[in-house]
Amino acid sequence: MKIGLAGLGIMGYRIGANLAKAGKLHLVYNRTERKAEQFSKEYGVKYVKDPIELLKEVDLLITMLADDDAVSNFLTPLIPYSKGKIIIDMSTISPSVSIGIAKKVAENGGFMYDAPVIGTSVFAEQKKLTVLLGGPEEKLDVVKEILSETASTILYMGGNGMGLYAKLVNNLMVGVYVAALAEAYNFGVKAGLKPEDVHKVLALYGSAKSPTSELKIPKMMNNDYSTQFATKHMRKDLEIITKETQNIKVINPLSSIALQLYRVAEAMGHGENDYAAVLEVYRKGNK
Repeated sequence: MKIGLAGLGIMGYRIGANLAKAGKLHLVYNRTERKAEQFSKEYGVKYVKDPIELLKEVDLLITMLADDDAVSNFLTPLIPYSKGKIIIDMSTISPSVSIGIAKKVAENGGFMYDAPVIGTSVFAEQKKLTVLLGGPEEKLDVVKEILSETASTILYMGGNGMGLYAKLVNNLMVGVYVAALAEAYNFGVKAGLKPEDVHKVLALYGSAKSPTSELKIPKMMNNDYSTQFATKHMRKDLEIITKETQNIKVINPLSSIALQLYRVAEAMGHGENDYAAVLEVYRKGNK
């Protein structure tokens, strides 16, 4: 089976590296050709300049792209060539958009899966990603076998779009939680507590501790906003959640408030920084 990969960003590059090291990656494509050239030289995998050529040459295509528009613009022209092909989209996009594309792929005799991931670039390097998988059952064994080269856990959530809904459940919680962590950290330090004591409460011994607080509170303490997950991506995901809540007719007061905070953080220049930089919104509001 020949496998191709489109999208060599922070996560895509590392996922591709895992597949290449396992001898399971045959072709890559990236919109910015320089990245594709770099990957090709580093891992000995041929790159192509045309997405249609990419799909024609492989049996299974993995995509890891930025957003709804990027995925739609990339995959829509490929639909007529999708007969018998397996497409695994690992991007985090709107479930409704993904479901629409998957339906057209199926009508053309192809198989599409949404497979967003939980985990940072470090998890990708360590092959410890969690993949939340949605799509038809027919090719699941093949899909899981390929994804196991970059993930330690693969959870099948149901039909098309269900992997993405599961990812949004996770990011809704994490987005609200980190905004709340920032508020609590700012409150404690402003009240006169030592930062290291606030850290003990939020990340080590308090009832709200979690792997996320263990990761993010030290970043807040040290003003270390080196990117594990960018503010602009959290903002994007919360915007997707807001749109999807309208589609399924539920309210989302907490994630709506968190979205506004991340938008402000991005407007302050923290879009490319880690989303722990939402702390700076609170600091700016201090009197």
